Amino acid sequence: MDDLKLRKEIFISFPRRDLYPSPKFLSKKEANSIPFSLKELPNLLQRFSFSRNSPEAKVMEETLKVCGIPPIKGETKYCATSPKAMVDFVQEIMGDKTEIKALSTTHFSNSTPLLQKYIILDTPEEVETPKMVACHTMPYAYAIFYCHHTVSKSKVFKVSLGGENGDKVKAIAVCHLDTSEWSPSHVSFRVLGISSGTCPICHFFPSDNLLWVPKFAIAQVI
Repeated sequence: MDDLKLRKEIFISFPRRDLYPSPKFLSKKEANSIPFSLKELPNLLQRFSFSRNSPEAKVMEETLKVCGIPPIKGETKYCATSPKAMVDFVQEIMGDKTEIKALSTTHFSNSTPLLQKYIILDTPEEVETPKMVACHTMPYAYAIFYCHHTVSKSKVFKVSLGGENGDKVKAIAVCHLDTSEWSPSHVSFRVLGISSGTCPICHFFPSDNLLWVPKFAIAQVI
């Protein structure tokens, strides 16, 4: 979290990914009519005309496996197969009477470099929120969002970044303050050279991921 400060330089892969190109979104009624489980994979592949050894089959299998993994302690997770199902899950976490909004990373250019140096242009703003639900896109035959909420403390930031090639990004970042329940083999620990539970870990959201917070949550300079 100490890296989120004005003029800090960060090497990161930050490709622009649009939320609405493909795969397509299904209505909740249509999505509910299609089985979503690993044991149904052969039937699903036949339904969508994918061969067993195709790249599409491999990513569908992986997504179904990820969605079937039990949540860690203090986590509530759900793979939403439609936008309506995603909103319903978020609303259930936040409370029926809580108005909600989705935050996402915004790109101000169309280039998509794989990796470059970015510099933090302004002092990051913290979005003060009592709860959040992160929803990540997953590869599948149609749009799937892996959504999860944890009771462990996290912080949300809006961060303005400028890339070496002139790209400008207003990014959403989440910092997890307690990682003690994460798997010791989590990729973050290998990348950072640390152990679980030792220090906060932050990550940026790609532009096709959503972070849901209550509508009253306001961004303030930290």
